[in-house]
Amino acid sequence: MTDEAPDYETAAARIEEIVRRLDSGEAGLRETLELVREGRSLIELCAAELAAVGGEVEALRLDELVAQLEGASDTP
Repeated sequence: MTDEAPDYETAAARIEEIVRRLDSGEAGLRETLELVREGRSLIELCAAELAAVGGEVEALRLDELVAQLEGASDTP
């Protein structure tokens, strides 16, 4: 992997590749350790991205609710 952080979709695809490789039973001890480390890092990246997007979605819902409430209070 490069030093640049991958986007969510790329990270998720790489996690799937890692899981397939580990499930194959063909990885040696050192490779397994490296794959697990990489996978953990990618999972943390994906979790952070999901949390950030979830926060943005929640903020949008609050904005919509405020707009609805303001619209309701404008009507006599």
